[in-house]
Amino acid sequence: MNLATVEIKAFVPALDFERSRRFYAALGFEIPWSSDELAYVRHGDCSFLLQAFNHPEFVQNFQMHLLVECVDDWHAKVVASGVVEEFGVRVDAPANQPWGMRDFPLFDPSGVLWRIAQNTPGPDGG
Repeated sequence: MNLATVEIKAFVPALDFERSRRFYAALGFEIPWSSDELAYVRHGDCSFLLQAFNHPEFVQNFQMHLLVECVDDWHAKVVASGVVEEFGVRVDAPANQPWGMRDFPLFDPSGVLWRIAQNTPGPDGG
């Protein structure tokens, strides 16, 4: 019996599917496959499925967490991409969190909250 897993993907909801696809592309995500209602979105080895799903209550309570090597570089990339101005989204400055991460929130055009983070050394240096 082989119970090895390969990956897990979230279906990220989008109120305006085309606008959300343009947003993620502007951030540097690749979209190697897309239909009218579903898109395979990836950055490096990380990926998710963007889905045309117009249920605002669900979308505004949906969160994603992206663990990166350098959160400050990612923040600079998001700001430099122009998505805040082009899509009217919110991004806050990175901050150290008490749970051992440095992160910043980014909301996509539908209101999906992304927490982009990196691990930080704990009090014992680990």
